Amino acid sequence: MNKQEAITILETIREIYPKYEVSKQKALILIPQLIRMDYTLVMKKLSAYAGARPYAPTLAEIAAYPVESNDHLEKMKIWRAEASRVPDEIKQGFHQQMIKLLKDKTNDNNSEL
Repeated sequence: MNKQEAITILETIREIYPKYEVSKQKALILIPQLIRMDYTLVMKKLSAYAGARPYAPTLAEIAAYPVESNDHLEKMKIWRAEASRVPDEIKQGFHQQMIKLLKDKTNDNNSEL
């Protein structure tokens, strides 16, 4: 959300709830918080809130943040796509090597006891 959209949110609250006062100090505190949020989602929450409650919302009650991309999920998709192109015989060979390595390591750890 940009600064003008944040101001629009505060003005909308004031229009819906006439007793809601937005002082300069209050705006200086709320606008930076609103800028971090998603304008469309906040407006939807404000609309739903206004339909259900007769008093002005707190910022926490209408807060809605943009969905952050999850780089780990994207990497997993890429790795799965790459893995799907690996021939089955190579996968089986790797699997057998992994089993052997785990058995060898298990035996090494048991011999130390």
